[in-house]
Amino acid sequence: MPSQGASTSGVNNGTSTRKDSKRPKSSAFTQQELPACKPLLTPKWVITIFMLIGVVFIPIGVAALFASRNVVEIIDEYQTVCVPGRYTTNGEREQFIQDVNQDKHCNRTLTVSKLMKGPVYVYYQLDNFYQNHRRYVKSRSDKQLLDGNATDTSACKPEQYLSGDLAIVPCGLIAWSLFNDTYNISADGQQVTINKKGISWKSDREHKFGNVRPQYFPNNLPRDLNGSLIGGASLDPNTTVSKPFIVILLNEDEDLIVWMRTAALPTFRKLYGKIEQDLAAGSTLSITINNVYNTYSFGGKKKLVLSTTSWLGGKNDFLGVAYITVGSLCVFLALLFFLVHWRYPRRLGDTKYLSWNQHASAN
Repeated sequence: MPSQGASTSGVNNGTSTRKDSKRPKSSAFTQQELPACKPLLTPKWVITIFMLIGVVFIPIGVAALFASRNVVEIIDEYQTVCVPGRYTTNGEREQFIQDVNQDKHCNRTLTVSKLMKGPVYVYYQLDNFYQNHRRYVKSRSDKQLLDGNATDTSACKPEQYLSGDLAIVPCGLIAWSLFNDTYNISADGQQVTINKKGISWKSDREHKFGNVRPQYFPNNLPRDLNGSLIGGASLDPNTTVSKPFIVILLNEDEDLIVWMRTAALPTFRKLYGKIEQDLAAGSTLSITINNVYNTYSFGGKKKLVLSTTSWLGGKNDFLGVAYITVGSLCVFLALLFFLVHWRYPRRLGDTKYLSWNQHASAN
């Protein structure tokens, strides 16, 4: 009897142990026995794969490089030349840019070296501007931008309220620092129209910005009434203190929408507009710049960029050079492996190359 009880107890304990075990079921999946492709990389396969990669990558790289080289680009850095020469340091230039009594207009003359087929994209480029700074990126209210809810603006500090209790719409440092330099372009004496429609992402206009009226935006008010320094562009130049509500809605202000999509790097370009006509080779561009955006306080640079595009986008040699480099490296390795395999052939799976067999043969 005791032996039977012990035996029964042992069986029950074993069953209980199996039920409580976390060991997975024994199946083809858990034991990694499912049908699978297990290629054997023989020297011939390796050489063939490297050669195919090289043959495919090099033509793609050459095509990408040619496409990039066909893009016509004009770049003009103007943050220094658009300030009178007597202001020699950034501190003095900052005082000039903040003086409302000074005329900030600047005339630049550029020459089109090669035919620029429309549309010609007009960008402004900023250097040393860290839009990816954590506090800067978080200083916005997406809910407010979409539905105008001005009750929750805690994330917008320090540009949260105007005069203590008036909620700013749109609030935050990003909107407050909106780029406000303007460009007026003429080609050979003829005025060139810059189209500012469709320069922002359609998804941003439809899903991130709503029919919201800006309200108490500090850049719209005089410096002595807004309670802070003016950070950048106003959202309506006709706004006055007695008219705090603005006609232009946020989802219609594409300059603001473009600016609110923050850049990941300190040097970036943002689309200012499009020129829907060709610019002939040799034509002279007369550009009037209203140089009012303050980059001198942080040692930044401003550039005006006019560029065409190709099937690959703007001017960027990196992609083509990368493809050509990788393809050339693969061809080189394929030739190297071929020469090694041809000079020192070895039978696949030959056990004489195993370390213990080599020791045995040496003894």
